Amino acid sequence: MKLKHRFVCVVTFTVIGLLGLHVVLFTGLPNLIPIDPVVRNDAVVGLRDISVGEHPHLRAGRKRLNKSNFTSDADFADANGTLPKSPRGEITHGRDNGQSFVASEPKTGEKDVLRNFKNTKVDKMLLLLTEKSRKKFDLSKFDSLDYLFFLKSLTSRLRKNRNTLPVYHNYKGDTNWERFHLGINQYSLYSPDDSSISSLLKDMNRMPIVDVDMKEGGTQLKLIITFEDEGQALMKPMRYPRSQETLPNHFYFVDYERHNAEIAAFHLDRALGFYRVPPTTGRLLNMTTEIKKFADRKLAKTFFYSPAGNLCFHGSCSYYCDTSHAICGHPDTLEVSMATFLPPEEVANRKTWRNPWKRSYSKHRKAYWEVYDDLCDKVRERPPYNQGRRLLDLMDITIFDFIIGNMDRHHYETFIDFGNDTYPIHMDHGRGFGKPNHDEMSIMAPVLQCCLIRYSTFIKLVKLYRGPQTLSDVFESFASQETIAPILTKPHLTAMNRRVAIILQVVDKCLEDNSVDEVIVDDHI
Repeated sequence: MKLKHRFVCVVTFTVIGLLGLHVVLFTGLPNLIPIDPVVRNDAVVGLRDISVGEHPHLRAGRKRLNKSNFTSDADFADANGTLPKSPRGEITHGRDNGQSFVASEPKTGEKDVLRNFKNTKVDKMLLLLTEKSRKKFDLSKFDSLDYLFFLKSLTSRLRKNRNTLPVYHNYKGDTNWERFHLGINQYSLYSPDDSSISSLLKDMNRMPIVDVDMKEGGTQLKLIITFEDEGQALMKPMRYPRSQETLPNHFYFVDYERHNAEIAAFHLDRALGFYRVPPTTGRLLNMTTEIKKFADRKLAKTFFYSPAGNLCFHGSCSYYCDTSHAICGHPDTLEVSMATFLPPEEVANRKTWRNPWKRSYSKHRKAYWEVYDDLCDKVRERPPYNQGRRLLDLMDITIFDFIIGNMDRHHYETFIDFGNDTYPIHMDHGRGFGKPNHDEMSIMAPVLQCCLIRYSTFIKLVKLYRGPQTLSDVFESFASQETIAPILTKPHLTAMNRRVAIILQVVDKCLEDNSVDEVIVDDHI
């Protein structure tokens, strides 16, 4: 009997031991150790020193990010600790127990709510920068200058020798999409003065369609549209009304893509003077005569009429291509985005790079940078980030993604012909503009961890912060020309201006522990 009991005990403890080993192997040892960061009012990142005696398997002095400090909402306490009211007049409580990056509460009135997000710390930082270098940071002389003229004067300092793609050196384009390809250069996808871009947008908005194909790969349906001049565009259909926000319980990687987010990203890219997003516009399509008529058999057989009498289809893709996720017209009119194709890779090959700050795309695991804040030190040591412009380009992408609320930046591409001294192409923004009342501070992790921003980008943001034109004003000057305008609702326009102020607060925080020349780097781009 005793032997039987001993046998049962041995088996029980063996099973428990194996289960424990399974947990360690599959969840990671750090997840088993509760390391609660100390929240300090004067720090962006909560720090907790882990002594060797306490946990000898963890390197002493490692910093862990305070995740509550990497999340912010639209409403925050002000500098005196007073909780502001939301636009609905409710008292709201921020998630942050430490210092938040916030803009002060706007003045009352619809127009003022859109525009005024001032912060005393940012104002003080700008004053100190002006005193340090009036030539570089004093923008008061530009206050009366229109932002687009200011942007043109700023970008004119770029090197004049803009190398274009070698394959087009001896080629003259006959169509607008060919002229766009001809204009792709080492520093931008197009020049803001290129008249063929506006003509290309009109072509994608009006030109007759002659062929429709499904794009292979991806979790959601995308169609390749061919026009009568043989130009092509990537079409994303409307799934959401403009006012519908990302559901609070949805992860960033399961959200539907928004067609208007692609259009808005293009116009925002123009407003920021990056010119790295392929030309994109909106269009109203007749699903019967412009999609189904030219669809192949595989796509055509997915068309059906809904109980409401609307024409629908779902196509084929990895996840959201079935009857329950169908795309429906009203009754057969569908709003879509059209993004022009880049040159074929056979003639202008591109290299795909993994974003160092890529997310885990898991419900359970976090990426390294979400747990530890030393990733930038590692990134700075390896090419192409150890020299040249690429790390500053990543900071530009980070700022762009923070303004649109895009958490889905897993990879980026560059043209191989231009080597490493070129920009990353900004593509695939369908998961942006989902939460206008929530500022996802984790997107800003690269800037926070590297404490780095490009001088030209910083100056643009300062100009937009000072006014009189705000980022939403400049954005609307482009987006209002769309045939399916308005592209964004007012809460998203408000969020743009609010996030400009928050980015400048991040820079101010970095300047507390680093010199101006280390944080704000002028690479003449």
